[in-house]
Parts: sequence; structure tokens; C-alpha cells
Amino acid sequence: MNILLCSSSGYQATPYLSHTAPLMEALISSQPKPITEAIFVPYAGVTRSYDEYLERVEPHFTSLGIKLVGIHQVEEPAAALRAAQMIVVGGGNTFALLSRLQQQGLVEVIREQVKAGTPYIGWSAGSNLAGLSISTTNDMPIVQPQSFSALQLVPFLINPHFISGKIPGHNGESREQRLAEFMVMNPEKLVVALAEGSALLIEGESVQHVGSHDGYTFKGGEQVPFPLGRCDVLLQGVGDEH
Repeated sequence: MNILLCSSSGYQATPYLSHTAPLMEALISSQPKPITEAIFVPYAGVTRSYDEYLERVEPHFTSLGIKLVGIHQVEEPAAALRAAQMIVVGGGNTFALLSRLQQQGLVEVIREQVKAGTPYIGWSAGSNLAGLSISTTNDMPIVQPQSFSALQLVPFLINPHFISGKIPGHNGESREQRLAEFMVMNPEKLVVALAEGSALLIEGESVQHVGSHDGYTFKGGEQVPFPLGRCDVLLQGVGDEH
């Protein structure tokens, strides 16, 4: 597989997606055939139209030499995904993203294509979608998907936008507390929490934790620091979320 899972579309005061450019370039340049076009899935967008979302993302990929085609623009989405040189899934609301993909029968199509080698780039909700399920998203469940089962490209769950500790003035649960609740109910599941500005770059059996900050892994009641660097062990083991 050839996968880039970014925690977020922005990092601090940098322009939209700019911090991901070197990572995307690395993934694109490593492919055996040149990539000139990609299918973009804007289904996580809720407060903006799909066309508006495409217009927001398009210049970034144009600068990388990639023509971006919105999946909402094609007559046969499944066929377009099967023919895609690369699949790009943007952030937004993860529940809306998964529900819309399920309604069109596209979850299995994307899974099959990526596992067959089609490069996949996701950020925020698009990264959460790559895990076993979307159970560790930070989003509000504004719609009810058929199930929480996601693309299952990797044998763990992802928590993007991870911020450690309580936000001053906020009396709700911290991210660690939320994930502690998840571990009580799902003690056998591994969660990878990606800090802002960080990402997972997966090429074949190689996994690199790249970016600006270390993250954490959560499993069986334990929170363990997840440093930047090579972490191939993440791909060991197989799991399914039902």
C-alpha cells in the first residue's frame, strides 16, 4: 500500500495544506508510474458545497502537478475510483463522510483499490477513515452511518488533531480522558493519536511517523509516547471492527 495519513490540513499559521506538500511529494514521486490526476472525495464537507471544497483543495494539488477531479463530478463514482491514479479524501465531519460513502457503496471500492496499490492521501476525517473504524473521531455525529466500520487499511484506529491535556477554561473531558473511555470498552484495540502537523507515511511494509511533534498510542488502558521515526510494528496484526 501507498498511504499518507495527515493529522490536519493546517499547522499553526502555515497556509492551507502547505505543511503536507513535502510528504505528498515524497509519496507521489515514489510511485512506479507518474501520477497526473487524482480523484478527490469531498464528502466530509458539510458547511461548504462539494464544488467549493474542490476549489479550496485544487490549487495545492495543481502545484504538485496533479489534476484533481471531484468524485461528485463523475457519472460513475465506483468506476472512477477503480480507474483512479490516486485517491484523496479531505477532512470535515467523519460521520457525514462515512455515511455518504456507504450510501453509494464506495467503502469497499476504495478499500480494494488502495490495498491493490492505488495511492491514498487523507487528512483529518480522511485519515480517521483509513482505520478500523471511525470510533475515535473528534466529530459530532450529525448523521448516523450504517456502521462505524471504516476502510480498515491499517490494523488500528486513528485519532487526528490530538492535543494533550485540558484546554484552559474548558471543563469537559480532555482527549486522553475520551480515549481512556474508548479503551475501557475496547481494550484490545490500538489507537494512534496523531498530533497537529504530523502524519503516517506508509509505503509497502514501511511506516514512518513524520512531522513536527510526537504523538501517543493507546491500548489496554495504557498511554504510550509515540515518537517520530520508523514504526513498522504498527502494521503487524489484523483486526476488524464490527
